[in-house]
Amino acid sequence: MLLEAALTHLIKVGTLTVTFPNGSVRAFGTGGEPKAAMTIRTRRAARRLFLNPALALGEAYMDGDLEPAEGSLFATLDFLVMNTMQGGNHPLDKLMEKVRWLRRHFDQWNFASRSRRNVAHHYDLDARLYSLMLDEDRQYSCAYFPEGNETLEEAQLKKKLHIAAKLRLDRPGLEIVDIGCGWGGMALYLAREFGAKVTGLTLSTEQLQAARARAREAGLEDRVRFELMDYRNWTRPVDRVVSVGMFEHVGINHFKTFFDTVRGMLKEDGVALIHAIGRADGPGSTNPWIAKYIFPGGYSPALSEVLSVVEKSGLWATDIEVLRLHYAKTLEHWRQRFARHRATLAKLYDERFCRMFEFYLVGSELAFRRMGHMNWQLQLTKHVSALPLARDYMVRTEEARTGLREPVGIPMPAMTMRASPEAVPR
Repeated sequence: MLLEAALTHLIKVGTLTVTFPNGSVRAFGTGGEPKAAMTIRTRRAARRLFLNPALALGEAYMDGDLEPAEGSLFATLDFLVMNTMQGGNHPLDKLMEKVRWLRRHFDQWNFASRSRRNVAHHYDLDARLYSLMLDEDRQYSCAYFPEGNETLEEAQLKKKLHIAAKLRLDRPGLEIVDIGCGWGGMALYLAREFGAKVTGLTLSTEQLQAARARAREAGLEDRVRFELMDYRNWTRPVDRVVSVGMFEHVGINHFKTFFDTVRGMLKEDGVALIHAIGRADGPGSTNPWIAKYIFPGGYSPALSEVLSVVEKSGLWATDIEVLRLHYAKTLEHWRQRFARHRATLAKLYDERFCRMFEFYLVGSELAFRRMGHMNWQLQLTKHVSALPLARDYMVRTEEARTGLREPVGIPMPAMTMRASPEAVPR
C-alpha cells in the first residue's frame, strides 16, 4: 500500500499505530516512545493522504475520515510534526514543494478586488466566533508575553503598549494610519492612551461596522475613524503608520508596492511599525490547506524577503525585533477558549467548521513551537535622524505605564452579526 510506504519514510522517532480502512492495524517507527495512533476510515482518504498529505490531512480530519485514536488532535499532529522536523519525509515531498514554490507568485497575486475577497473569507465570519475565542479587545494577532505568565488580556494589552512605544508617540495629536485595523482595538488604544488621531483601514465590512460602533460608544469619533479602503488608495502623508497582522496578506508580488506606499504615507520625520508573521528558515510557500481554507492569498515571509525590498524603498530599518514563542502562547490561549465554547460554536456553523478551526489553531501553534515560524516587528523611518540614537525611549515609555490598570481596549458593543457559513469553503 502506497500510504504505508510513505509512513515508513515519515516516522523516524517513536511509534505511530494506524488503523486502515480495511480494519488492518500497523505500527510504524521505532517501537518506542513517544507514541501516537490514528484511524483512517475511508480508502479515498488513504489515497489522498499519499498523493497530497499537506492538503489531505486537514481535509480528512474535517470530514471525519481521520481520527486520533489515542490522545488529542494536538498530540497526534505534534507527533507528526516532530517526525517531519527530525528528518522524516514523504516520497513526494520535494516534488510537491517545488510545485508550491512555482505557484506562489500566482497564488499571491493580491490585487485590490482579490484582496477584498480574501479578507471576507476569514474575517467576515459570525462575530460571536471571535468574541468567544479572542480577548475582550478582540486582538487577532500575536500577543506579547514578556514575563511568560501573563493572561491573554494582559499580554494583548502589553502588545499594544510595546508597539506604541516603538511608534514614539511623544506628543498628542499625532496623525496615524492603521493599515488592517481589524476590529479597531489598536486605533482606539492609541487615541485614548496617547491622544493620537487615528484612521483605521480595513477591507472587512463586518470589522468596519464593529470598529465604528466601538468608536461611537467610546466617545472617540473626533479622534478615530475607520474606512473601508485598500492601503494602496491612501494619498497624503501622516506622522505615523502602524500595521499589525496585515502584511501576511500582502503577497510577495506586492511587497514593493506596500513599502513604497508606506514611504509615501510618512512625513519626513514619520515613523512606521510593521508587525507580522515570519519564518526563520528562509523563503518558502504557504501550506496548501491553510491557503485553501483559512487565508487564501496569504504568506508569512522570511525577513530576508522583506528586508531586500525595504532596502530598495528608501526607508530606514531602524529597529528589528523577533518574537519567538509569543504567538505559540497566544494560539494556545485561543485553542483553549475555542475548546471551551465548542458546543456553542457548532450551533453557529456545524461540526465540519469546528473541525476546520481546531485543525487551524493546532497546526498554527505547532508551526510556532516546532517549525520555525515567529513574529517580527520592523520599525521604519524616511529620515536617518527621525528617532533618538538609542532605543531607550521605547523602554521608558513601557516602564512609565507598567502595572495593568483597567483594560484600555473599548469592549465590543452588543450587536448581532450575520452568520456567514458561505464564507468558508465546503
